[in-house]
Amino acid sequence: MGMKMVGIGEFGVSDKADSIVKTMALGSCVAAVFLAPSIKMVGMVHIALPDSTIDPVKAARMPGYFADTAIPLLIKKFRAMGVQKPSELTVKLIGGASIMDPSGTFNIGKRNVLATRKMLWKFRLGAKAEDVGKDFSRTVWVDAQTGKVKVFSPDHGEWEV
Repeated sequence: MGMKMVGIGEFGVSDKADSIVKTMALGSCVAAVFLAPSIKMVGMVHIALPDSTIDPVKAARMPGYFADTAIPLLIKKFRAMGVQKPSELTVKLIGGASIMDPSGTFNIGKRNVLATRKMLWKFRLGAKAEDVGKDFSRTVWVDAQTGKVKVFSPDHGEWEV
């Protein structure tokens, strides 16, 4: 079984039935997981910030870093591998926690979730399931064979989204 690790601002796509795409330590970051069940294709992007206009150079180098560039990138990758309509996709969102910001001054997690939803809506997509917010970090992986999205947190165990 192949494992594709996705770091902050990175994305991973696989159409190999025996593969897993995984990202770790989602605090305020958001993992947008895309599944194309009919062709057993999965993808994930690890979004760190909501808006690329704060650093266009970084956005050009790492489009997965920002919600407004990450979602179009992932859709483009799925189209290149045979998914013609966004409606063929199932989307799940994980992360967007409030970490190290107890007073909610910056609300990066919440802003990441909202910006990701906004970009999905532009493509007439919505998340089928979400595990977002709260105050703890998550690790998430998706299995291309089963389409199952699993989440783990040291203090909360493992669950499926």
